Amino acid sequence: MINFQTFAHLATIDLGEALPKATSIEGDQREASHTLWTSDDGLVEVGVWECTPGRFTAARETNSEICHIVSGRVSLHNSDGTTKEVGPGEVLVLPIGWKGEWTIHEKTRKLYFMQFKG
Repeated sequence: MINFQTFAHLATIDLGEALPKATSIEGDQREASHTLWTSDDGLVEVGVWECTPGRFTAARETNSEICHIVSGRVSLHNSDGTTKEVGPGEVLVLPIGWKGEWTIHEKTRKLYFMQFKG
């Protein structure tokens, strides 16, 4: 039998100490994350991530990512200049090759699913 896992209380999972965000370009951003599950082959990861307000660059060069916003509010800025605001309960997909910036308007927590190239 193959077991399944569930993850409750995403808003209260302890993520540990928040550290400075390496790709931050605005604000004194700090981030923390906790991996909840990784596939046996290492190609899929599920976790929780949190970040304080500010702006940072991001690129999905080696993986795609699906994000479910648990709390907070962000704006995603595509490299083509378009912007989309996302908040609690919303899901967003960042495919391999996506490049842009995130503006975190208030402390934000997300559940993420990453799939890496094999």
